[in-house]
Amino acid sequence: CARGEHDPILDEQIGITCKFCFTVILDIKYVLPSFYTPPPGRFDHRKEPDEPQSYFVDPICFRDSGHGAPNYTHRAEGTVWDLIPGVENELYPHQREGFEFMWNNIAGNIVINEMKRPLTGGSGCIISHAPGTGKTRLTIVFLQTFLMMYPTCRPVIIAPKGMLLSWEAEFLKWKVKIPFHNLNKKELSENENAFAAEKLGQVFGGTGPMSVECKRLLKLALWVCGGCILGVSYQLFTNLIQDDGEEENGLHGQMKKLLLESPGLLVLDEGHMPRNDKSKIWKALSKVSTQRRIILSGTPFQNNFDELFNTLCVVNPKLAHETDSKTKTILKIRTDEDDGLKKLRAMLDPFVHVHKGTILKESLPGLRDTLVFLHPTELQKELLEASSKTHSILRRIRQVSLISVHPSLMSAAGVSLPPCEKKLEDIESVDAGVKTSFVLKLIGLADALGERVLVFSQFIHPLKFIRKKIKSRFCWNEGREVFYMDGQLDERQRQDSISSFNDETSEAKVLLASERACSEGINLVGASRVVLLDTVWNPSVEKQAVSRAYRLGQKKVVYVYRLFTSGTEVRQYAQQIEKERMSQLLFSSTEDGEAWEGDETVEESEDKVLEAMLGLERFGYIFERIIRQPKESDLIEIFGLVDRK
Repeated sequence: CARGEHDPILDEQIGITCKFCFTVILDIKYVLPSFYTPPPGRFDHRKEPDEPQSYFVDPICFRDSGHGAPNYTHRAEGTVWDLIPGVENELYPHQREGFEFMWNNIAGNIVINEMKRPLTGGSGCIISHAPGTGKTRLTIVFLQTFLMMYPTCRPVIIAPKGMLLSWEAEFLKWKVKIPFHNLNKKELSENENAFAAEKLGQVFGGTGPMSVECKRLLKLALWVCGGCILGVSYQLFTNLIQDDGEEENGLHGQMKKLLLESPGLLVLDEGHMPRNDKSKIWKALSKVSTQRRIILSGTPFQNNFDELFNTLCVVNPKLAHETDSKTKTILKIRTDEDDGLKKLRAMLDPFVHVHKGTILKESLPGLRDTLVFLHPTELQKELLEASSKTHSILRRIRQVSLISVHPSLMSAAGVSLPPCEKKLEDIESVDAGVKTSFVLKLIGLADALGERVLVFSQFIHPLKFIRKKIKSRFCWNEGREVFYMDGQLDERQRQDSISSFNDETSEAKVLLASERACSEGINLVGASRVVLLDTVWNPSVEKQAVSRAYRLGQKKVVYVYRLFTSGTEVRQYAQQIEKERMSQLLFSSTEDGEAWEGDETVEESEDKVLEAMLGLERFGYIFERIIRQPKESDLIEIFGLVDRK
């Protein structure tokens, strides 16, 4: 519409039309009774009290014979770069390469008059750019141009729930006027035609509330019309796709049919998440009709080659059927044999674009990575020794992580250690826990320099415990100086916390965050100090966590502290290194170096906070060993430590 978004009104002869441009939004034959209860006598179809809600969109209007095949819009000659003049110069070199890579894989070309018309078939690709290098910005530019060429392509962005608001924020940041319909939102957003239902309600009478299901159907209806983007979380997408025994024409059946058959393009943010072929989300994605899929992941290799193969099948479903046993054997290699790696990389190259993050080294002040080995207190040693007798490895890891932060957290692990019970009863001192002591001292010194700290853990109890100690010691308030995020935090509160923490004018000092819930896809460049309280098996989790601060937009040197107190934690870190080594062998570029080794140009003496901690009387004793900017020789030595323990 020349005035922006359509302003819908009901013409009883034609259907729902735009008040200004007279475009027919919905033909009259598809308009059914409203969501609302009409006044008596207004219509013959008066609702009975127990009658279920109806919906104004007939299932027929969603039938799409093309199964998501987007219509082609005739454009002038040139390349896709000409669709948005000047945007090429706004992107970094790796983003420009990724942009053309997307077009070549999805549409077959970047030259407009050589593209498939209409776009049929198609294939997928993986954008494996290091975390923090602008994958979201790159994807938004691609979606803008793709919708200009194929306005009815109906793209769907599937992402972790907490990242959908970040996508909305990015569309606003770059002033992209494409409507974004967030299916997870229980209210109608301003960016979609939020008052469409209200106007329909006024026509049909009544002002009753609309159910969440009907709101979702409305969002889907607007999305199906074309020219906009749908956002949905992995969990909600899976729930809507699952069979629940409802008939196809029921409300759930309509939404399921739309999500499976209507998308012309899938964008899977943090696309390594559906990597288990037994999971519900993996099975749900395998049912979607379109083959045009883009996975965004800075860490596609997570734990093993089986998971990698499953990820490849998501972006290229044909692979699951076409891959012979020989190729599957290659995928399961456990060594860096040249022949196996060459074959595997040759298979990946056509649809995987890699950037290891050299742009971060070139554009940011620097990254300092430090391994900090701490002497546990006597009580911690006693508890760690007792936990070593626990048979379950997962239970033992949890115990070690909690004890290493503070011995009083032992009760949270659900394990009773009689010899220590009396000691645990009276523990209140911060100094009783070596990691807690380190974190609080670091926060105080960083604050003196005007720097903010980000603290990550895979467990909730240590974060809540440290939060309590921070508020007590510094007399800080939550929501002003102290912020906390885990998987239970409301999406809006989460986004508000991120905004406040990154606001240079705010009083924010520290943010404590769960690695599992907050390590992916969010921007926390307000922090320049990152503490990793514990160690996980998967190296990508920690890389993602660090990249919340070390990413494009960061103005300071980022200092990362990985804390260790026991042999168990060191062994986990050794396993991380081995997995990361395999990832580097597979996903490396001849032009890219490794951007995550730290910046050698940043002098060791520049870490004023750590130097101050080492120099403090009655505090320096907690340090057993410090390895700055760990190199391969250091890691070999660490592996030696593992063998001896």
